[in-house]
Amino acid sequence: MDALERDFYEERRRKWRRGAFWRGFLVAAILGAVIAFLALGSADLPHARVARFDVTGMILDDPDRDELLRKIAEDDATKALILRINSPGGTTAGSEALYASVRAIAAKKPVVAVLSELAASGGYIAALSADHIVARGNTLTGSIGVIMEYPDFTELMSKMGIGYETVRSSELKAEPSPFRPTSPAARAEEQAMIEESFRWFRGLVGARRGLEGARLDAVATGGVFTGRVALGNGLVDEIGGEPEALAWLESREAGLGALPVEEREVEHDETLVGRWLGLGGASGGILGEISRGTGVKLYSLMR
Repeated sequence: MDALERDFYEERRRKWRRGAFWRGFLVAAILGAVIAFLALGSADLPHARVARFDVTGMILDDPDRDELLRKIAEDDATKALILRINSPGGTTAGSEALYASVRAIAAKKPVVAVLSELAASGGYIAALSADHIVARGNTLTGSIGVIMEYPDFTELMSKMGIGYETVRSSELKAEPSPFRPTSPAARAEEQAMIEESFRWFRGLVGARRGLEGARLDAVATGGVFTGRVALGNGLVDEIGGEPEALAWLESREAGLGALPVEEREVEHDETLVGRWLGLGGASGGILGEISRGTGVKLYSLMR
């Protein structure tokens, strides 16, 4: 092979090596772009999970809470809900709103309630929204009843020589009032409201827990029960905690019990007075409600 021929073949090898390098570089670049795209896409994809929502303290009407629960219901990545309850109850209307929001979730995915130290009255209404109720043996629950309370300042005003005049369209307008004795007609009206709300609560217990007749009468007394007694009288399904709740979810659908549990919380914009009261730990209770300018309500509250 002469020198000219050798140079020809050497030049071809150099061109082949350069072409191989750029072909390899192009393949690597394309492969890297594909991997990056898939990684980015997977980061945007929702990961399957179980949501956990805590119901604590006084249960009031709360649009922010209901909006969060609506989002949980519509989130396809959230496969189930654990409703963890530690509440003495609250307003009957607020408890009803919470019940309705959780039942909207239960229409699409399993919901299990885990009762902590206390799930009474309105807290038990919240528990009734779940498909399965787990309680500790010493959880206090039940307190199936409705109450209305308001102060009576009439004797104090009399001793201090303070009068209070009211002009109203009828005897029942603006009743009850802490500034005058409750009339028999007003008391009868209040009692009728209490009894009507109690019939609703009692009927809810009967429908959701499959209780009727003497069995329903035995639990709808306003009394509280330990978790063990509640299991015996049909108010809860199981003694335990979150592990038992996850095991129940697994029994509903394979793999549910092994999904990661994600805490979901409501974010509130507190008022200045509410924040001030919160310094004393009062913002979650009756004082917190007063700070929001609320008035007399029907309560499903353990006393």
